[in-house]
Amino acid sequence: MSEILPDGPHSFEKNPNKTLLTLAVPVLFSMIAEPLTGLVDTAFVSRLGAEALAALGIGTMVFSSIFWVFGFLGVGTQTEVSHALGKGDTERSSSFCWLAVKISAVLGLLLAIFGFPVLSFISGMMGGSGPVRELSVDYMSYRLLGAPAVLVVLSCFGAMRGFQDMRSPLWVAVGMNAINVPLDWMLVFGIGPFPEMGVGGAALASAISQWIGAVWALLVVRKHYGVSLGFNLADARRLFVIGGDMFVRTGCVCLFLLLCTRFATRAGADSGAAHQAIRQFFVFLALFLDAFAISGQSLVGYFIGSADRVSARKVAALVCKWSFWTGAVLSVAMFLGQQQVVWMLVPEEAAMVFAPAWVAVTILQPVNALSFATDGIHLGTGDFRYLRNAMLIAVLISSAALFVVDFIHPDRMLFWIWVVTGLWTTLRALLGMIRIWPGIGDGPLALHE
Repeated sequence: MSEILPDGPHSFEKNPNKTLLTLAVPVLFSMIAEPLTGLVDTAFVSRLGAEALAALGIGTMVFSSIFWVFGFLGVGTQTEVSHALGKGDTERSSSFCWLAVKISAVLGLLLAIFGFPVLSFISGMMGGSGPVRELSVDYMSYRLLGAPAVLVVLSCFGAMRGFQDMRSPLWVAVGMNAINVPLDWMLVFGIGPFPEMGVGGAALASAISQWIGAVWALLVVRKHYGVSLGFNLADARRLFVIGGDMFVRTGCVCLFLLLCTRFATRAGADSGAAHQAIRQFFVFLALFLDAFAISGQSLVGYFIGSADRVSARKVAALVCKWSFWTGAVLSVAMFLGQQQVVWMLVPEEAAMVFAPAWVAVTILQPVNALSFATDGIHLGTGDFRYLRNAMLIAVLISSAALFVVDFIHPDRMLFWIWVVTGLWTTLRALLGMIRIWPGIGDGPLALHE
C-alpha cells in the first residue's frame, strides 16, 4: 500500500503540498518515459528523411488515438479504486482492478485481429500516399502486435494509481522504455544481428517492450493487491458506462488531433514532418503536465469516496495552482530551447515551416496546463458526463475553425493549425474551471448548504 495512506487522517490534511508532490513526482517520471521514447523514435527516424518521418507521424497519431479511446480502462479503474479506498472497501478495489485486466486483454486481442485489414485505408484517410502510405502501414502492422499488452498496462497502472501507489508504474514505465531505446536503435538501422527495418523497426521495438511491461505490471499487481478470479457484472457494467462517456470524449479529442495531422500532411511533406516533431513534443509536455492531474484524480477520488468535499476542493485548488505555474516554466524553457529542438527533431527542409508553429505552442502552455488539471479533478469526482459534453463543445468549435483555416489556406498553414489547437485547449480549461468555481450545474464538488 502507498505510504500516502497511513492509519489515521490522510497525509494531505497535514501536509497538502508535500503530499501532492510526493504523488506527482513519481507520476511525472513515469509519464515522461513514454514520450521520451517517442522523441527517440522521432530522432532516429528523422535520419531516414522527411517521408519516413511523415509516415511515423501518421502511425503514431493513429495509435495514440486508438489507445486513448481505450484509456477508460485506466482512468475508470483509477477512479473506482480510489472511491472504494476512500470508503474503506479494499476488497472491491482489488476485484475491480482484475476485472479491468481481463476486459483489457480481450479488447486488445480483438483490436489486433480486426485492425490489420484496414491499415492501408486508415493511412489513406490520414493523407498518406505513395511511399509515406507504405511506410506508415509497415509501422502500424508491427505496432498492432503489442495492442493487448498496451491495454493491460493501462488497467494495471490505473489500479496502482487508484491505490495511490505511484512508484510501481514509474519502475515499470522506466524499465519498458530502457528496453525500447536500444531495441529501437538496433532494429531501425540494423545493428549487430538485427535486420535493418527502418520505420517498422521502431514499431517492433515498441511492441516487444510493451509485452515485457505488461508481464511486469501484472506481477506487481498480484504481489501487492492479490488476485481476484471472479467477474462482477455490476462493476463491468459500471466500467463500460464510464467507457461510453470516455469513448465519446476521447473520440472527440482524437478527431480533432487527426484533423490537425491530416491538414498538416496535406500541406506537404515538410509541413507533415514539422507537425510530427511539434506534436511529439506537445505530447511530451502534455504528459509532463498530467502528473498533477493524475495525482489530483487519486486524491479527489479518495476524498469523494470518504464524502469529504471540502478536502476534495482543496485538492482541486492546489492542483490548478501547481499546474499553471509549471506550464509557465515550460513556456520559458521552450522559448530558450527552440534551436536545440530543431537540431534534434526537425529535418533541415522542414525548419522554416516549424519555427512559427513552435511559437504558438510555446505561448499556450499555462492554459494547456489548466486544461489537464481540471480534467484530472473531474475524473477523480467521476464527473465523466460533464467531461464528455465539455469536450464536445470544445471540439465542435475548434474543428469548425480548422476547416475555415483549411479553406483559406494561409501561407503559414502549420502555424494556424497550432493557433486553433490553442483555442481548443483554452475552451477545455475554461469549461473545466467553471464547473468548480463558481460551480455550474449540480457538480460533485458543489458545496451544498
